[in-house]
Amino acid sequence: MQIRLAETKDIEQLIKMRWDFTLEDYPSAQEKSDYHSFTMECKNFLEQAISSGQWFIWVAEEGEQLVSHIYIELIQKVPRPGRVTAPFAYMTNVYTVKEYRGKGIGSKLISVVNDWVKENKYEFIIVWLSEDGVRFYERNGYARCIEPMEYFPN
Repeated sequence: MQIRLAETKDIEQLIKMRWDFTLEDYPSAQEKSDYHSFTMECKNFLEQAISSGQWFIWVAEEGEQLVSHIYIELIQKVPRPGRVTAPFAYMTNVYTVKEYRGKGIGSKLISVVNDWVKENKYEFIIVWLSEDGVRFYERNGYARCIEPMEYFPN
């Protein structure tokens, strides 16, 4: 098992994983999107993300197959007098292929991400999770925080 940052050669697999991940939680999404249109949009996003220095997509690879991933976006903070302002990490799209779940792969991957955040002195990681994910994150050192507020313009 190799854990590394995603490269452009991984884009097709990442697109398929994103599609599968979404349909697993929201089966009706397939009625609203066709795979070809989604592929074009996601490919554009991934090409930009991989080269941006703002997004870091961590993957776990078994042989030539990606089996898990975590997407991290660095969020720059507005400087504040009297303290060094480090970015924080927004974690999203945490997914392991069904056949590989329960084998500790997600925990190994998140451990690498946690170490990377410490090494780079990012302030913290924030992740919005489903109720199904609570135990996974707690096992990996995460704590619940007060829910953020949201605004949805029509």
